This record gives sequence, C-alpha cells and structure tokens, in this order.
Amino acid sequence: MQLSNQALGAIMMALQESLMTQNDIVPVLQGFELEETNEGLIVKNPPTIRVSNDEQITKEDLENLAR
Repeated sequence: MQLSNQALGAIMMALQESLMTQNDIVPVLQGFELEETNEGLIVKNPPTIRVSNDEQITKEDLENLAR
C-alpha cells in the first residue's frame, strides 16, 4: 500500500498549516480519513490553508476558487 500524490499533497498542506500557525500536526494527521484506490491511499478530508489579511474577498476571488 502506497500514498497517492493527493495524499502526499494533503500531508504537505497539513505541514504548511502547522508551521504557519505553530500548532501540532499530529491531530490533523490523526483526523485524516483514508481510502484505498488504484492510485494508492487518498485523503478524503484534506486540510485547507487559511490565510487572513485585511483585504476584502471579491466576487472574482470566489469565482476563481470555484474553478
């Protein structure tokens, strides 16, 4: 059994968020819901990165997220 590229990306996202927020990565990794596929293990609930700044979110920003 191997990790898929998607699962590796999810781990890297979790690591990035952990480093940015200076929080423990272990609870995030423990919360991963894994599924075995032909590509290898995938994470069904990958983490998202939250970035905050003072700029307002525009309609164009939202449309770009949906692509």
